[in-house]
Amino acid sequence: MPQEPVVRLTAVRRLYEVSARMGAGRSLAETLQAVVDGVVDGLGFGIALLNLRHEDGKFEVIAVAGSPEAREALLGTVSAADIFDAEFAIADQWGGLRFVPHERLPEGEVVGWVPDVPVSDDPDAWHPLDALFAPLYSPDGELLGMLAVDLPEDQRRPGPIHRELLEIFATQAGLAIDKARLTDQLRAEKARLEASETTFRMVFEGAGNGMATVAFDGPELGRILRVNAAFCRITGYAADQLLGARLVDFLLEEEPDQTRRELEAVAAGNGAYRFERIFSPPTGAEIWLGGTAAIVEQGDGQPRILLIQIDDVTARKDAERELRHHAAHDPLTGLPNRRHLQHRFLSVLERTRSTGRPGALLFCDLNHFKLVNDGYGHEAGDRALREIADRLTAGVRHGDTVARLGGDEFAVLAEDIAGEDLAALIARLEAAVSRPLPNIAVQVTTSIGTVPITPDSTDLDTLLHQADQAMYTAKHSRD
Repeated sequence: MPQEPVVRLTAVRRLYEVSARMGAGRSLAETLQAVVDGVVDGLGFGIALLNLRHEDGKFEVIAVAGSPEAREALLGTVSAADIFDAEFAIADQWGGLRFVPHERLPEGEVVGWVPDVPVSDDPDAWHPLDALFAPLYSPDGELLGMLAVDLPEDQRRPGPIHRELLEIFATQAGLAIDKARLTDQLRAEKARLEASETTFRMVFEGAGNGMATVAFDGPELGRILRVNAAFCRITGYAADQLLGARLVDFLLEEEPDQTRRELEAVAAGNGAYRFERIFSPPTGAEIWLGGTAAIVEQGDGQPRILLIQIDDVTARKDAERELRHHAAHDPLTGLPNRRHLQHRFLSVLERTRSTGRPGALLFCDLNHFKLVNDGYGHEAGDRALREIADRLTAGVRHGDTVARLGGDEFAVLAEDIAGEDLAALIARLEAAVSRPLPNIAVQVTTSIGTVPITPDSTDLDTLLHQADQAMYTAKHSRD
């Protein structure tokens, strides 16, 4: 059965770090370079370049990562507005991505720079003339540029998970570039104009980001003094509902005294303090706000104010949560994968060593499942695997972990169990799997091997091997 590519957890963590740097208030040039560096460092492509779209519609290669040769050959090149039209006409659409396989390219001279890498006969291998593009859009749908990637690290055409990660990353990159453009505009405006009330009002009211001022000293400490239209739009409150209210009343405290500690950090720091907080809008549905807070000295003995700039980062938070889920779960069944099983095993082992009560690791192998794939096709086999995964999950106790190891192999991690309780658990799982599958005449059963988890247990791999051997013993004893 075809397997989805396994996303390395280290790459996902690196992707979080790069995504955070992209949204860290950098200039446009820094953000563009952070985008291509993020693709190479976080997603495992050998080369990434970013074509920025100018106001006249032309595209310019602004940032390149992964190859000094590509950077020298491509950086600064300007192309016509319709540069991608011919390629996209023959491209495969992978969600928001566009993949141009080399075999569809018209015969003739190749235009542009091509990496000097070996060509494989494998039809699923990455060819040096293959091309994968991710259009980058602003929140209002404006095309900002085109991200092009090359040379995936496994030298194969990306699978569904790898594509989804690239698409999520491209969405975040578009938001970061749009924000960086605004940041550059604000910086340029501030450099040209004096720091007057008129200038402040122009920037404050016209900013696409939500902005507010909050009293930082005096009797009005903590109360909102001024908001712009974007702040009202993002939070869902009218200005008269916000002005005079205490900002902290709208924020969810994830930890005791969180706001106090953050205000102390603002007062002690030099420059903007970056934050992400959960905000309660009038709808009741919580949203994530990310932004900066900085103290503004008004001079002449006037009380200081806190200048806050916010964006709604709920979509990014949801994307990060989805990335974490993909990194820890099997894409077909939704069960924890081997990496997540390792994380839970360490917790179970720690409690076993604390209490002295043993647990158990069960290795489950499906019998006759190959007949399902051979007789009904892989799509039916996938449906059957999801059904069996649901049955195993329903058959274990609350707190037990069912994981898919790959193919038709599953594992169950059970804490504080032995003897008759363990035998009853095995019997339930065997009975659950052996029930007839919908629209499939093949009788699928499971052979289960088990090994105890004791205070002397060391690592998951050793226990899985022992449980696997026990499973084979159980399987052969039934034959």
